[in-house]
Amino acid sequence: MSARSSKPHEVVERALELSRADGCVVIADEQSTANLRWAGNALTTNGVTRGRTLTVVATVDGKEGTASGVVSRSAVTADELEPLVRAAEAAARCAGPAEDAQPLVTGVAASPEFTEAPAETSSAVFADFAPALGESFARARAGGRELYGFANHELVSTYVGTSTGLRLRHDQPNGTLELNAKSPDRTRSAWAGRSTRDFKDVDPAALDAELAVRLGWAERRVELPAGRYETLLPPSAVADLLIYQLWSASGRDAVEGRTVFSKPGGGTRVGEKLTDLPLTLRSDPNEPGLESAPFVIAHSSGGDESVFDNGLPLAATEWMREGELRHLTTSRHSAGLTGLPVAPGIDNVILDGGEDRSLDEMVADTERGLLLTCLWYIREVDPASLLLTGLTRDGVYLVENGEVTGEVNNFRFNETPVGLLGRVTEAGRTEKTLPREWSDWFTRAAMPALRVPDFNMSSVSQGV
Repeated sequence: MSARSSKPHEVVERALELSRADGCVVIADEQSTANLRWAGNALTTNGVTRGRTLTVVATVDGKEGTASGVVSRSAVTADELEPLVRAAEAAARCAGPAEDAQPLVTGVAASPEFTEAPAETSSAVFADFAPALGESFARARAGGRELYGFANHELVSTYVGTSTGLRLRHDQPNGTLELNAKSPDRTRSAWAGRSTRDFKDVDPAALDAELAVRLGWAERRVELPAGRYETLLPPSAVADLLIYQLWSASGRDAVEGRTVFSKPGGGTRVGEKLTDLPLTLRSDPNEPGLESAPFVIAHSSGGDESVFDNGLPLAATEWMREGELRHLTTSRHSAGLTGLPVAPGIDNVILDGGEDRSLDEMVADTERGLLLTCLWYIREVDPASLLLTGLTRDGVYLVENGEVTGEVNNFRFNETPVGLLGRVTEAGRTEKTLPREWSDWFTRAAMPALRVPDFNMSSVSQGV
C-alpha cells in the first residue's frame, strides 16, 4: 500500500508516532499541477500530475547541544515510512550540534482543516481560459503573428505536524501564464506574462492585443550603443530586481559586514534612507490576491531559515517604509545573534507608495528614453554592493516625445537594485506582476513601473 493512499494528516501523525527522537517535525507536501502548452497558434500538450513529498526533521539533545537531521523523499510507501523516520534520526545522531538549534515552536492553534483531504487542481481550472486562448489563436493567425507559450497551475497542500503539538495546514495555489508573439519570419518577438491564483483574472485577448502593438513597434529598428539611458522599467523587471534584493537582505550577513546592507564600521543600515521617494517594500501573508503561508515552512536550514522555526507565525513586515530600511530577514537564531527583530522571509513582496499613473502615462511624459519588456539571466557580480548583471529580452523600445518610435537592440546591464532605488525619479501604479526571471521560484509580487534617469546598459547584446 502506498502512503499516498492515506490522507496526508494520517501520514504526518503516523510518522510522529514512529519517532524516537527528542523532537520531530513532519512536513507533507501534496502537489497537483495542470498545464497547457502551445506553439504556432495551436495547442501542443496538456496534462495533470500529482505527487507527495514527505520531510522528516529529527532533533536529538546531547551534552554539547541539540542536533538535527533532515530527510525528504517523494512517493513514500507505507513500508518506507519508518525507515524514513529512522534515517532522519540517524542523520541527527551523526551530526554535530545544530548552530540554529531552538526549542520547537509551541502554542499555535491548529488549522481547522488539518484533517481534511488535500486541495487539488485539474484541467477544469482552464475551463474559461482555454476557449479564450483558442479565440486568440484565430485572431493572431488573421493578424499575421504566431503565439507561443504555456499556462501552468499548481496547488500545494502543506501539512506540518510537530512533537510539540502543532498541527498546521496551508493550501497554496500558484498560476503562471507566459505568452510570446513572433512575426512569421521570427525576427520580431514580444512577451507578456501574468501571475494568477485561478486563471479567472487572465484575459488572453487583452494580452494578444498588447503583443500585437509591440510587434508593430518593432517594425522600425534602431541601433543604439551601450551607455546610460533614461529607462522605464515595467513591473515585471522591477520585481525581478527587488526579489533578488530581498533574497540578499540577510540580517546575519549584514551584521557580519558582507552585504550592501552592512554599515561601514559595523552594524547594519537599518534606519537609513534608501530612496527619497515615499516607497514601501513589504510582505504580507494575507495580502489580497497574493496570499501565502501564514507560518514558517522550512524544509532545511540555511542562512536565515531554520527547521526549528517550522510553524512560527508570520506577520505583515515592512522591509522598507517610505524609503527607509526597516527590517532584514532573520530566523529566531540569527535574530538572537544579531540583536535584530525576528523577521522570517514571507513568500510575497509588494512595492507601493508611487503615483497612480499607468506605464502608458509614464511613456507619454518621456522626452527620450528606453522602455523595457523584461530582464533575464540575472546574476550577481558583487555581493558587497549587490551589483547584478543580466540581459534585456523580447523588446527594448525607443521612446521619443512621448511615443514609442521603434525597437532597439538588446543590452547587457550592470546595476544594483539598492542603487537604483536611490536614483529613481518616478514610480507608477502598483499592480500584480509576474517576475519573469524568477517565476520558477517566486511569483507573488506587486510592483509599480519605475523611471530611472541613467540605467546602465553596459554593452550591446545580440540576444532576442
